Amino acid sequence: MGYDIHITRKEIWYDKNEQLFISEDEWKSFLSLDSEMRLDNFAETKLSNGNILRMNKAGIAVWTAYGEDMPVWFDHNSGNITVKDPDEKIIKKMLNIASTFKAKVQGDEGEVYELNAKNEVVTKTQDGRITVVFESKKPWWKFW
Repeated sequence: MGYDIHITRKEIWYDKNEQLFISEDEWKSFLSLDSEMRLDNFAETKLSNGNILRMNKAGIAVWTAYGEDMPVWFDHNSGNITVKDPDEKIIKKMLNIASTFKAKVQGDEGEVYELNAKNEVVTKTQDGRITVVFESKKPWWKFW
């Protein structure tokens, strides 16, 4: 399952208003200009039993510059660009991409992700509450 976060122009990511869709052509055009992204049109992973699970789908791209062991797939789907279970680094990349499309980054529950003045990822809920998403990575004994 997991939790999806979407780059979207829509008021709420699941809206069906096609006028606000990020088109597949726009997505492909963006990918051709971003050297950190690669259009694969598939996602695959090796299962614990050694088998390969592969999903073929137009619009799936991988962020090659992520630098971790797991690939990060960006899925063009229903006029949005969606990533499953992103961490802070991935959300910052999503925010960068969203600015290109004059879009926002929005979670499954409608919360909007932004960067605050300290370059921290925060969410803004529909009722206006702002919350820092990822806490400091300093060890607990460092107070300064």
